Amino acid sequence: MNVMQRNNVHVHGRGPTTLVFVHGFGCDQNMWRLTEPAFRDKYRTVLLDLVGNGKSDLALYDATKYASLDGYASDLLEVVKEVADGPVVFVGHSVSATICMLAANREPDVVRAQIMVCPSPNYINDEGYIGGFTRPDIEGLLETLDANYLGWSAAMGPVIMGAPDRPELGVELTNSFCRTDPAIAAGFARATFLSDHRADARRCVTPTLILQCTDDVIAPRSVGDFMHEALVASDLALIENVGHCPQLSAPAPTVAAIDAYLTTLLRPE
Repeated sequence: MNVMQRNNVHVHGRGPTTLVFVHGFGCDQNMWRLTEPAFRDKYRTVLLDLVGNGKSDLALYDATKYASLDGYASDLLEVVKEVADGPVVFVGHSVSATICMLAANREPDVVRAQIMVCPSPNYINDEGYIGGFTRPDIEGLLETLDANYLGWSAAMGPVIMGAPDRPELGVELTNSFCRTDPAIAAGFARATFLSDHRADARRCVTPTLILQCTDDVIAPRSVGDFMHEALVASDLALIENVGHCPQLSAPAPTVAAIDAYLTTLLRPE
């Protein structure tokens, strides 16, 4: 098996530190096109597609392996071993922030830091925790996805993207959803929206920057606050943005926040 082909890996830039950009549900590496190039002058950058998404090798999709986020975390660590020979920083969006965290917990000596863009370890409200959705909300979402994936994509793409002043971005996200095989999307959705990784967050010791949007229907402010409290070595930065994808709808402040954090973190002592 060729890991680089499996995950459609592309490497750019140069520098002692490697930034690995990982996309969220129903997307691909193109989601980073407005942010990742800004880091090529100082860092080696790595883009990939999670198996079942984008131009990954669909023949290698295994419903059992990817029934949990751990399967994606295993793939991520395999990619890192192929492309990096120095410090690694994960940049994970949405569910992939959790995937990156699971990988960091498994190999803490490999991962220097992680950037979590709109993370959520658990989407379902619980006692003392506001994840943004009730269990019936999530069950209804999954039922709709199973029954009419294209309709679900058309309805949810603009909601998840937000960016009311740039409706073309909502169309782009909808089209990205629609390019994903419905059966694979359904499996990934269950692994995403039914998982609870709050305990993993509390075990994580990797230095972390949490990027939280000021108005995000998928990962509300309460989730960002929880992650900041749970992650012992975390910083929290707010991005003025409506929606769940600031790397597209607010690229300039997203790049600025990441760059400032990395400059401070990696400054020679």
